[in-house]
Amino acid sequence: MDYAEYKELYNSLRRPSDLELHRGRYDDRLLDTLFTQKTSRDVKKRFYIVKQNTPRMLKEWRKGKTIMELSIKYNFPPILTAMFIFQEDGTSKKDFWAAINDPDSLESPEVADEIREAIANDIVYSPEANVRQKERGIWGEDLAHKWLDSQGITYRTENDLRGTEFTKTPDCLLDEPMVYKGHKICWVESKASFGDNTEFKYNSRKQLIPYTELFGPGLVVYWVGCLDDLECPQDVYVSDISVLDEKLEKYNGEEQD
Repeated sequence: MDYAEYKELYNSLRRPSDLELHRGRYDDRLLDTLFTQKTSRDVKKRFYIVKQNTPRMLKEWRKGKTIMELSIKYNFPPILTAMFIFQEDGTSKKDFWAAINDPDSLESPEVADEIREAIANDIVYSPEANVRQKERGIWGEDLAHKWLDSQGITYRTENDLRGTEFTKTPDCLLDEPMVYKGHKICWVESKASFGDNTEFKYNSRKQLIPYTELFGPGLVVYWVGCLDDLECPQDVYVSDISVLDEKLEKYNGEEQD
């Protein structure tokens, strides 16, 4: 995706209802992923700023404002808004998340209804959203495995490498180097996130560059999409789901131009 199209789409996703405006034109996984990334980044920036208002939020809630009304007022995800209110009211974080997973456990039916409403309107931090994110990760890894398996390429998975001497391990460490678009690769990393500049720089620093230092050059695949013009570190190559149309070749000791 080119940067101009990405930026227009990214900036347009301000609330969950905005996703409906783009359905049909863009894949649901892409929309969900972009909204999740944008929301989580905003939460990181504003978490402690919003948290400073929790005494006021609790007072407003006790006077009759609902969790959803406060979520909208403070422009913060419903479930995290509820978490601030509950914790300010003396509830532990453990007990709060237990209530999120089972609103029926709450003594007050009215509060339980508010929590259900918050869950229904939070597509990033709800239990259902967590399940979707995990399923998206599994979906991406399955695609990577099937792509390699279909070509008879053998590899070790992250689970296979657990407990070895390696401090960091890619999703697929190839048993033999292969050639991808003229470049030698020794590993494949699967990402169910969207590869924009922020995500790619973070992944490169935390995982991809360390992989090159441990195993050599490799390929990262952003299954829901990525920017066309990412600046790649040395020995890191990037693709989106179009990689499924590519066939790897055996590495013979030379790279092509």
